[in-house]
Amino acid sequence: MTDIQTILNILQRGGVVPVVRLPSLEQAVPLVRALLAGGITAIEPTMTSPGALDVLPRLLAEIPAFGAGEAVLGMGSVTNPEQAAAAIDAGAHFIVAPVLDLPTVAYCVARGVPVMPGALTPSEIQTAWTAGASVVKVFPARVFGPGYFKDVLAPLPHLRLMPTGGVDLSNVADFVKAGAVAVGVGSALVDKKLIDAGDWAEITRRSAEYVQTVHKARGK
Repeated sequence: MTDIQTILNILQRGGVVPVVRLPSLEQAVPLVRALLAGGITAIEPTMTSPGALDVLPRLLAEIPAFGAGEAVLGMGSVTNPEQAAAAIDAGAHFIVAPVLDLPTVAYCVARGVPVMPGALTPSEIQTAWTAGASVVKVFPARVFGPGYFKDVLAPLPHLRLMPTGGVDLSNVADFVKAGAVAVGVGSALVDKKLIDAGDWAEITRRSAEYVQTVHKARGK
């Protein structure tokens, strides 16, 4: 899967990108299966997870949806080109960063891989976009909230923005209505207690609730 627009289309189809900090490799496959069963179409494991680079090949091998074009698998918390290279070589379809590191953006662009760097101010966001970001991750989104997206997109309607940090069911619809192309969700969806308990059914239920909320906010 090498076409950037195809990857973005799949990601935006579900519109919810779970930020997955896995405590163990053993939990990766059942967790991701539970998320996908709820309608999620993009998964973002993070470089801060133990064995982060080992989890990608395992998920790609064991979950057919990634090979069938039904879902995409990325890598988050990437902060330099070396990490980006390792993640892409391990099979990542897209790269997400918490900060705007221009060499990392340039590397991903050169590899033809969608990159979603973190930014907050309008100048940072536009700089990320001009550098080649496919989507700009507005982080931490809780600082300004959904109204900020309307303010930024009014003079800069060409941007594709994804809020992460402080996103939950109480504000997902507002972010989407304000112009977000997708939302990044962490512990509000990927609850460590549910993972430890192996309550995959509840994770699937929550996933479906998030996806349905996004689709309703889009008017679908």
